[in-house]
Amino acid sequence: MGETLVDVWVYLAASPLLFLTMTLVAYQAATWLYRKAGSTALLNPVFLTVAAIVAVLTLTGTSYPTYFEGAQFIHFLLGPATVSLAIPLYRQFDRVRDSALAVAASLFAGSLTALASAIGLGVLLRADAVSLVSMAPKSVTAPVAMGIAEKLGGLPSLTAVFVIATGILGASLGPVLLDLMGIRDPAARGFAMGTASHGIGTARALQESEIAGAFSGLAMGLNALATAIILPLLWTFLF
Repeated sequence: MGETLVDVWVYLAASPLLFLTMTLVAYQAATWLYRKAGSTALLNPVFLTVAAIVAVLTLTGTSYPTYFEGAQFIHFLLGPATVSLAIPLYRQFDRVRDSALAVAASLFAGSLTALASAIGLGVLLRADAVSLVSMAPKSVTAPVAMGIAEKLGGLPSLTAVFVIATGILGASLGPVLLDLMGIRDPAARGFAMGTASHGIGTARALQESEIAGAFSGLAMGLNALATAIILPLLWTFLF
């Protein structure tokens, strides 16, 4: 019986649709559970999906390249999904333009805080330089963060882990913290989420309102640009 199951898995694993379907089903199930539980932060759909896929790949002995070969279509859609964030931003352009000064101040404060918190935590934990620079761009969208880390001598794969963890934590706890601080303005909430937790936070902001999603998408893009400029200068100055 065991050998039969192994043979079935080997056959299914050869199909590129298996891991694509598995990823979509896992995310749909995680989203259903998240909503059923009252959108509790502990059941973030992204975290549950990642955990489920890692468990399946580990138990079946499937390598990541094999999984990615089947699920790469989702990776391809990252580009169009990111570009589509321009739609709510375009619709809220007048409001964004009127908030230009607040946006600039928030971006400066948010970018520096994200970098300082990462570097400060790394120093506190006595992390080496490679780990430190890998963690520093944690609040930037993954492709940009990995590029920055690699240029400064970090490990892109380690940076990706920090970026994903930051996004999940920000999307899960961000709205709760903003509520506790009495921040109700959708623009402020969205910009904070986008600055702190990039694309995953932006997806969460879009669930609140189009205004929050627009400002979150704007923050994600601007923070990537700001970090790409500030971090190399800061790294050269400090180290």
